[in-house]
Order: sequence, then structure tokens, then C-alpha cells
Amino acid sequence: MHMDTITFVDGEWLEGNPPLLGARTHAIWLSSIVFDGARAFEGVTPDLDMHCERVIHSALALGLKPTLTAEKIQDLALQAVAKFPEDSELYIRPMFWAEEGWVDPDPDSTRFALTVYISPLPDPTGISVCLSTRRRPAPDMATTDAKASCLYPNASRALREAAERGFNNAVMRDPLNNIAELATANLFIAKDGVVHTPIPNGTFLNGVTRRRIISLLREDDINVQEDTVTVTDLENADEMFSTGNQAKVQPIIRYEDRDLQAGPMYKRARALYWEFSHR
Repeated sequence: MHMDTITFVDGEWLEGNPPLLGARTHAIWLSSIVFDGARAFEGVTPDLDMHCERVIHSALALGLKPTLTAEKIQDLALQAVAKFPEDSELYIRPMFWAEEGWVDPDPDSTRFALTVYISPLPDPTGISVCLSTRRRPAPDMATTDAKASCLYPNASRALREAAERGFNNAVMRDPLNNIAELATANLFIAKDGVVHTPIPNGTFLNGVTRRRIISLLREDDINVQEDTVTVTDLENADEMFSTGNQAKVQPIIRYEDRDLQAGPMYKRARALYWEFSHR
């Protein structure tokens, strides 16, 4: 059997899932932990540098003191990828967390770990989504400017709610009742040949894959509008798709009681992303 997980911590590589946090670790009981996610597949690691830069930004936003540079994290990630068979589909997850502090984390206690593990890309067969009762918080309500673990329990509840209704994912709104994103990915719709996606308003992360797809579509002379997206816009959309690190670009083939097709804008976005990734 090949190893399925490797972790770098305190200057050494460890196989498997090493125990890193203790009962008194600040991150355990007060959530002072941030992470990022990148992918390796088909011998490529698209936008790995941007993911490594974002984990640094997230750490600073949470009051932590990054102990490595983005460049060093990227180098470690590539070292880890090279330890797996070339055709492996991997998840690359750097993390910073605080060991000490009283409510506010002590930045001088910041630790780092990088874990890389086998995680197959989902087949692009399409997902079903529903409108969630859970919402994304405003910037003055939570650490929305960081990819922080403390944001995910509410997304988990949205996913659980969706699963209980027979859907794969959930559309989450912002505090003003406009569409923000899916529970685990950014959201795009297309109408009359124009692609629309919610404009970043501080309630959700401006995803790395999201930004890349916008750039690639615009370079391909496709009109992409970042604007306010409403529930009515979803109900009237010609097609919908998601972007994110887990599945990259995925068609949405059902929204509530509407059946949809993997449309031309989704197909173009996915083709452009795969072409970009393999340059």
C-alpha cells in the first residue's frame, strides 16, 4: 500500500495523521486556527502560490504570527507532492494555529503544519443544490477575511440541512438576503450568454479558483459580471456552476425543483481551467 498522508511539522516529515494539538491548545477550545487548500492532480499544482499567500493573510487576519513565508510553504508543498506517485490526486493543506492565549491568541505561540493527502477529485457529473436557511455572516460578525476553521460549523449545518432534503450542497445568502456562495464553493450563474457571480462584499472569501475562472473567461471574451445576485436570479438562470478547491469546476444540475443541464458556460470554464492548469 502507498502512504495516503504526509505531514510536515516542527522541521520533519511524518507519515499518517500525527497528534499535534493538546487539550490546552488555544486552537482546540478557542478556534485560533486557519488553513488553506490547494490541489495536485495530473502532475500539476495550479495556483499553489496563491493558496500559500492566502494562508499567510488568513493567519495575520486572525492575529497569528506566520512562522514561514509563502515561498517556503510552497517549496514544502512541492516536496510533499513529489513523495507521492505522479498520478496522485492530492489535497494540500497548510495550517497555522495558536498554542496559547486567553481568548485573544498569543501570536508568539503560533505553530505551523502542512498536511498533504490523497483525495480524488469528484467526477464532474453535477451536483444538486437548495436554498439554505443558514447565512454567511457580515465582516463585523465573524472573521470573514480569513479562511478560518471557526467559520465552517455553520456551513456544516447548511450541508446537513441540504442532505436531509436530498441535495448535495446549499446556497447560502448574506445578511442582506442576497446570494453569497455555496456552503463549500463559490457560485456562478449564466443568463442570456452573460456569466454572473456574487460580488465579494466581505461575507465570503474571494476564492482562488473563482478569481482564476473569472480571469480565464474574460480573456476568452466572455462577459462576466460580478454583481448582486438574488434568489430570483437563481430561479431564472439558464445554467449554474460552482468553483472551489475540492472539485475545481462543477456543474449544478438541479436547483430546488429545477432541473438544469451542464451548459456551455460551465463547459467553457472547465475546459479553460484545465488548459490553464497544464500550461
